[in-house]
Amino acid sequence: MKITIDDIKILRQQTGAGLLVVKNALNEAGGDLVKAKTIIKERGQLIAAKKSDRDIKEGVVASYIHTNNKVGAMVELLCETDFVARNQEFKDLAHNLALQITASNPSFIKPKQASPDFIKQQRFIAEKAVETSDKLKNIKDKIIDGKVNKAVSEAALYNQAFVKDPNLTIKDLITEAITKLGENIEVGRFSRFEI
Repeated sequence: MKITIDDIKILRQQTGAGLLVVKNALNEAGGDLVKAKTIIKERGQLIAAKKSDRDIKEGVVASYIHTNNKVGAMVELLCETDFVARNQEFKDLAHNLALQITASNPSFIKPKQASPDFIKQQRFIAEKAVETSDKLKNIKDKIIDGKVNKAVSEAALYNQAFVKDPNLTIKDLITEAITKLGENIEVGRFSRFEI
């Protein structure tokens, strides 16, 4: 299938990937935009994984205050160099993360950061939910584990659907930024305030 300039433009706008990356993905996908987008996303995840062990000692602090002035958040977004920290795309990502935190109220950044108290609380809630069920104990235990895992996943910032585009998770959003900017990027910490 012939690849057109319009196909390249569309895919670049959707993914933010470079011209050569887009062209190669379209060639590999035989001109299919959906397949090419998947290829670019998979390559982005590989790039992000390779960069994940790099030191991050630069970054920005961004904030978002909702229009009602009753809720807001601050987030520390880290990267490798001050060059990327000054980049407008990086600053926009930090602002979007502050918006996300304000809107969705995550409890921690990644699922593995869930505190024992949080897990204990979720287990208690799940146990109460299945307490009156007439299912066998081993089935109840699986249901409880499933509910706890779901609660941990939903409370983690990286696993949440992005409020501006529910088709993306926050981890996907950060991975796209890593692919575009070429550096390791991570959320350092965040705080949310509400009156």
